[in-house]
Amino acid sequence: MFPALIILAALLVGSVLLACAIGGVSIPPSDIARMSLDRLPFVHLEPDWQSTHETIFFQIRLPRVIGAALIGAALATAGVLFQGLLRNPLADPYIIGTSSGALFGATLVMVFIPATLAVWGFGIISIAAFFGALGSVFLVYNLARIGGKTPVISLILAGFAVGSFFTAMTWFMLSVSGEFQHKLGAVFDFLAGAIRVSSWLQIAVAACLILSGIILARFFTFRLNAFSLGEEGAAYVGINVERVKVAILSLGAFLTACAVCLGGLIGFVGLVIPHAMRLILGPDHRILLPTAALTGASFIILADLGARVIFAPTELRIGILTALIGAPFFIYLLRRYRKEYAF
Repeated sequence: MFPALIILAALLVGSVLLACAIGGVSIPPSDIARMSLDRLPFVHLEPDWQSTHETIFFQIRLPRVIGAALIGAALATAGVLFQGLLRNPLADPYIIGTSSGALFGATLVMVFIPATLAVWGFGIISIAAFFGALGSVFLVYNLARIGGKTPVISLILAGFAVGSFFTAMTWFMLSVSGEFQHKLGAVFDFLAGAIRVSSWLQIAVAACLILSGIILARFFTFRLNAFSLGEEGAAYVGINVERVKVAILSLGAFLTACAVCLGGLIGFVGLVIPHAMRLILGPDHRILLPTAALTGASFIILADLGARVIFAPTELRIGILTALIGAPFFIYLLRRYRKEYAF
């Protein structure tokens, strides 16, 4: 486990440096290191770097890169939680209607509420998406609950039904708003995903929420391993199945909602990264959770870098790039390891 963590942590650091250095204006890695050291307490270096580089690094690139890392870590961790809970390698953070709920909340604001409001640096659209994602999961859970229990198949079916309903309501609102063409661009922007970081306050709030969620997820590793035995097997080893199911479902939905706040709907991260880590490192969630979080963070940083530079000065939507990378890679994994998969 530790060699894998060291390698993935080094990959994350390298991804951060690369993404901060490359762009419309290149910043030498040595300057990045010196500017970063100069911001540490009790360290003062004679500034021999360009002031414009310092502004670009601290005000534009570093917040965006940290935001990308938080999104990737949140989605990958949520993917591990949902795949472990549902015992399905094809589960992702959006499987139970989270994406449709987020889109519904965001569209509701786009159509009816001025988008100039903000709380803690987050625009009202991002906040509405956050609560839309959480609200959809709450609705799905209550619809799937039968006789005090929540069967996995009921969760998936209820998620499909609620997701379809919210998607239909989204397009209905757009159709009757009278500004379909005008609003469609904003909806597509949200659907395709983009790193929405405009201040360090956003980063501070998101980091507290997402890192707390990832740390809390570590306390569920034994329970997730027990769920691999099935619900009866988990109950046999002392797990309160329904209570733990609610906790894991809520935590996964919370992390997904936080990621939606920062980046819109970015697909395939929560599906491919946990799946790949499980195939490479095995099904033990004590290893899966930290390695998936680190890998997801690096993946989104590099994907965002590609979205910025591949067709510069035009910027791709990051969700388009993650799908173009993730879909073929996922097909490769399925074909390469189809006889070796262990859950």
